[in-house]
Amino acid sequence: MSEGMPEQISVLIVDDHAVVRKGVRGYLEAQPDITIAGEADSGEEAVRLAAEHAPDVILMDLVMPGMDGVEATGRVREASPGSQVVVLTSYHEDDHIFPAIKAGALSYLLKNVRPEELVAAVRAAAEGEAVLDSPVATRVMQQMRKSLTSPQTVVQPLADPLSERELEVLDLIAAGLTNREIADRLFITVGTVKRHVNNIYGKLQAHHRAEAIARARDLGLLS
Repeated sequence: MSEGMPEQISVLIVDDHAVVRKGVRGYLEAQPDITIAGEADSGEEAVRLAAEHAPDVILMDLVMPGMDGVEATGRVREASPGSQVVVLTSYHEDDHIFPAIKAGALSYLLKNVRPEELVAAVRAAAEGEAVLDSPVATRVMQQMRKSLTSPQTVVQPLADPLSERELEVLDLIAAGLTNREIADRLFITVGTVKRHVNNIYGKLQAHHRAEAIARARDLGLLS
């Protein structure tokens, strides 16, 4: 990459409607820091392309023939752990939101999102930051309130403890730093930060930052 060029974010677009894929692709390709890794018209194709290209971000539709977006989200996360899934759908009911988040989606957007907001969400996802559409954020907050007032289960200790470096990264995640800011703070590359974050998620059995922070807090891991 030549000096002065922005770091590139690779994106895989998953939607069974060609018109949607082409529209999203056209807008994203106009951004100087975004490249398109590919397009998939099914969950099965999304898994194959994720394993092949390991994109930074996957834009995932939920309602598709065959393998739906929820199952595809879980499987692309297994095929490419470094990829972040941004749901892009028309549905914002609980039976779509929470299964997708549980499967590993980082962000959840509705298809009426403005193009500039979609680009911002893609850039945020590349840094490990979640973006939720307003109706979705409301439902997530309501669910969190319910869980906070419910009887708490006993938290089991980790089978694979976090390393000292992973604990450092975890503290910075909890402080709200992006992957780029963590890299600058610890004098390491963004790629190394992403590997540490993925290891943290795996050890804490978390799918995104908020879940990892909550789990770490329950375990007393945050300084």
